[in-house]
Amino acid sequence: MARLGRDFIARHGETVFNAARRLQGDHPHTPLTRAGFVQADEMGRALRDALGGTPKLTLWASDTGRALQTLAVIAEHLKLDWHGAQQDPRLTEIGMGAWGGRYYAELIPEFGEIVAPGGVLRVAPGGEDYREIAGRVGGWLADTDDDPGDRLVIMHGISSRVLRGIMTGQATHPEFEAPIARVLPQGSVVVIENGVETVLHTGTGHAPA
Repeated sequence: MARLGRDFIARHGETVFNAARRLQGDHPHTPLTRAGFVQADEMGRALRDALGGTPKLTLWASDTGRALQTLAVIAEHLKLDWHGAQQDPRLTEIGMGAWGGRYYAELIPEFGEIVAPGGVLRVAPGGEDYREIAGRVGGWLADTDDDPGDRLVIMHGISSRVLRGIMTGQATHPEFEAPIARVLPQGSVVVIENGVETVLHTGTGHAPA
């Protein structure tokens, strides 16, 4: 049975790690840059244009600082109470293992290209694989699928792609063994309704994860 409501899924704005080309993954707090705040503003305006002021919208976010910062800006545009948002660690980014906090430039000579075709980040040594991501975001989806009405979910590049892949019935990726939706830049928002995804706003960010 399809969920009774639309899901607006957003990728947080650019962070200091993204700007420095460092892998952040499940790092708990990597602050937004000025560009990241601009991207959050743009998402807020796009959502306000689509939904109007003070929409009936349940707010969700991963428990990372960058997701919560992004949500704070968007909530201000929508005239919604940030303090009423629900946080869930299952919405956080892929666990980076041994690659966490390291620069792309220093990893490539050691491991080769760490981003596969299609913009999919390869699994790091000791890191989380895509089946594990699908398990946790799918668990969140199952636990909240009875939520009534529309909701906004602020997430991350990789984890949102897996959630979107599950929600839109994407085929399992042959290498990574999970459904993975197409990559979208930081600061992007999609809406999923009845298993169909539409891009509401395309952001200006560039980092794959």
